[in-house]
Amino acid sequence: MTQKGSGQEGSSARETKHTPKKRRSRPVPATPVARAKSALRPGTLLSPVPVALVSCRGLPTGERPGANLITLAWAGTICSEPPMVSISIRPSRYSHQQILETGEFVINLVDHALLRATDFCGVKSGRDVDKFADCSLTPVKMATMDYAPAVAESPLCLACQVKQVISLGSHDCFLAEITAVEVAQDLVNQKDRLCLDKADLIAYVHGDYHRLGERVGFFGFSVAAPSVLVRRMGPSAR
Repeated sequence: MTQKGSGQEGSSARETKHTPKKRRSRPVPATPVARAKSALRPGTLLSPVPVALVSCRGLPTGERPGANLITLAWAGTICSEPPMVSISIRPSRYSHQQILETGEFVINLVDHALLRATDFCGVKSGRDVDKFADCSLTPVKMATMDYAPAVAESPLCLACQVKQVISLGSHDCFLAEITAVEVAQDLVNQKDRLCLDKADLIAYVHGDYHRLGERVGFFGFSVAAPSVLVRRMGPSAR
């Protein structure tokens, strides 16, 4: 029991409780809605996927010595350190044997200007045509590559050394380390920052090519501070 005049009761009443300020969360612009689904048979419907124009060359003493191009959608990043990618190719493809022989290939990113040539390289075989010549593309030497050329007209080229080949079924998967990267100078700003958003890249969705369009966010934007949102996305992000 508190004695009268002790001051304890008054002191307790005067105490101010400290409540930590909660950071206000911003509402999500579009609210996801549950959607009824229909069952399909299992298939390769991961979308979108990149459009990769892969260049290679066989051994000079081999059966397929010339420079060649193949268009692939089955390509992706598989490791950050070391930087690695994978591509999947049917064993019957002309380029399959070339890459097995040399252990090299170059992934050339595809922009809108390269699209027609890229589609051509996906439907024609290197057994029948010289794809570089028929598409008026320029094979150029790339650092770390002894055989596989890069495509001079591509906005960005990744030199790849094969580390492992896995037979999966219809396709063989080539796991490769990226050993060099070359990018068009107009895609690097004055601060030496890569601006791939200006590359006019093409994606592949269920048999169709799509031009990349509006930027609607960046990694981590959902939890970014308002000042960061404005700096990265502009005043409309407020």
